[in-house]
Amino acid sequence: MEVLLDGKTAEFAELRRTFPAVQQPDWPDPTALRDVTDRLATEAPLVTAGECADLRGRMAAVARGQAIMLQGGDCAETFAQVTADSVRRKLKTLLQMAVVLTHATALPVVKVGRMAGQYAKPRSSPVERQGDATLPSYRGDAVNGLEFTADARRPDPARLRTMYEASAGTLDLVRSLTTGGFAGLSQVHAWNRGFVARSRAGERYESLADEIGRSLAFMHACGIDTRELGTAEFYVSHEGLLLDYEAALTRTDPETGRLYAGSGHLLWIGERTRQLDGAHVEFFSRISNPIAVKLGPSAAADDVLKLIDRLDPQREPGRLTLVVRAGAERVRDVLPVLVEKVGAEGAQVCWVSDPMHGNTTTAPSGHKTRRFETVLDEVRGFVEVHRALGTHPGGIHVELTGDDVTECVGGGNALLAEDLPVRYETACDPRLNHTQSLDLAFRLAEMYRDQ
Repeated sequence: MEVLLDGKTAEFAELRRTFPAVQQPDWPDPTALRDVTDRLATEAPLVTAGECADLRGRMAAVARGQAIMLQGGDCAETFAQVTADSVRRKLKTLLQMAVVLTHATALPVVKVGRMAGQYAKPRSSPVERQGDATLPSYRGDAVNGLEFTADARRPDPARLRTMYEASAGTLDLVRSLTTGGFAGLSQVHAWNRGFVARSRAGERYESLADEIGRSLAFMHACGIDTRELGTAEFYVSHEGLLLDYEAALTRTDPETGRLYAGSGHLLWIGERTRQLDGAHVEFFSRISNPIAVKLGPSAAADDVLKLIDRLDPQREPGRLTLVVRAGAERVRDVLPVLVEKVGAEGAQVCWVSDPMHGNTTTAPSGHKTRRFETVLDEVRGFVEVHRALGTHPGGIHVELTGDDVTECVGGGNALLAEDLPVRYETACDPRLNHTQSLDLAFRLAEMYRDQ
């Protein structure tokens, strides 16, 4: 993809001045910011127009009910966690989950990581108070540091450059792993057998794991070399929050003349930035990537229809994903109205459940946490609503890690509230650990099979 022409660069700069841009850092040095973004505008994009178009085609299959989307990764990536082992464990977890869902649904699973760009976070307050001290809120490693000091919390545009480099390194490793045998079907199944053997809930999933094993044995008996299935399509995504960064990496595809955000394959607009007259909606309306919008319990159907008119005016399957984060107590009430009204408008969107963000609580220890059973209940409600309406529950979007952290309670290994301080490592919100993530995949597989 080509670098934006000067006219286009100016056009995106004007966008920030014309449309209100919420949740943007208060950069203390505009000159330093411009130096960084000017440099990023000359760098190679992290993803190609062709890759984004391919994902849009895969998401069209999800919208038609012919595929499932699995999206997951850290709440907020950190520069310190960009290690080969960390990336490998997250990828391994998602591959394991995908194999289970593929077998249960007999549908392709579109695998999308919350990675290689998820370094910025919206915040409910621009400041954080500890005792008598008040400092800017931590907005992710792309903006400032987590430590509660004046130096760490000062927004630093040089971090945007570090985000680009960290994302490039992550993508290089992901591409290497997914094409170099790491994603082999037999190997992934062996990992899942190990999970079933070790998990307290393993007996529940024994029959499904055995079915997958028999399917692989049948393929071998037929002379199919499963080593040929040792590669996997894998895409990356993040919230397109920092418009200076996103605009700097936006490129024109010389073959089609279309604009693509070169920072990731799929970008989403968050619950706090989906204002119809806002800069985020305007920016997303101009790029050709597959895109998503998060919808909380307060999302009104009429506003959702207006968002579809702005972001998917041609009603193209695969263009727009609606990610519902209503909360377990509200999803069965909120979702039916949205699905029915969107369907009546003829929009073929992908419906995806985010069962994490609407179910956050605070433990007696002061740690933010989520109960696995509550997360599972929102997923169950999501599937039940679509089953009742005859529509397709397109998949899940979860915050997870491949590590054995102690951030969410419950699950097959029954993590307790008193266990939270043992390995509470998240930079922002609590994530499902490796075991809980696989537990969720097997439980979701059961729901799809029942459906």
